[in-house]
Amino acid sequence: MQNQIIYQFPSGQVANRFLNDVNSEQRPNIKAKLYRGSLKVQVTYQYADSGFDSTSAELDDLASKYEGEEVS
Repeated sequence: MQNQIIYQFPSGQVANRFLNDVNSEQRPNIKAKLYRGSLKVQVTYQYADSGFDSTSAELDDLASKYEGEEVS
């Protein structure tokens, strides 16, 4: 199953830093792109097939590091 989360950031520069971090080689199964302007980033990923999937919590923590918050 596919999950999608949208994060908002205080500036376009910060949003791009988050976007680049998410799209880095460290996270090959997660894709991010700017969403409706330069302040929001849409993140899409596949849920893990088994067990607890902590991806959402990890993305929330990363967004928080960049002063971002989940809006959808």
